[in-house]
Amino acid sequence: MNVRRTYSVKPAEIERKWYVVDASSANLGQVATSAARLLSGKGKPQFSHHIDCGDFVVVINAADLKVTGNKLNDKRYYKHSGFPGGLRTRTLKEQLQLDPTQVITHAVRGMLPDNKLRQARLSRLKVYPSEDHPHAAQMPEPHDVTKRKANK
Repeated sequence: MNVRRTYSVKPAEIERKWYVVDASSANLGQVATSAARLLSGKGKPQFSHHIDCGDFVVVINAADLKVTGNKLNDKRYYKHSGFPGGLRTRTLKEQLQLDPTQVITHAVRGMLPDNKLRQARLSRLKVYPSEDHPHAAQMPEPHDVTKRKANK
């Protein structure tokens, strides 16, 4: 009797690639969605929900990030100290001036599933405000964010 077995990838069999995403080529949502998809490994044929089989993602030009509409003034980032009256808010424009890498990290973190694998996936996200990054030795492949797959 010939029984087919479902293949499940083992952590030792995972091959991780490096990708470079240019944040100045698309808006914040497209960059974050593309980075989250690469980090989780959803485009790979051996993807499984319970094993982290994603790739490394290097996001460059975070300071040149584009957003649509009036998000620069309307979008807010909240932080609370835990004490009464300890709520601090910043607009997207203020956050981009202080730390543009945090904007992309925050957006990608919100697009990853909230489970035990999220922190490991986020540790493979490298965000840099300019075009310079120290990961040239890994020979990262450029990833086009604006290219959409045709649904068939």
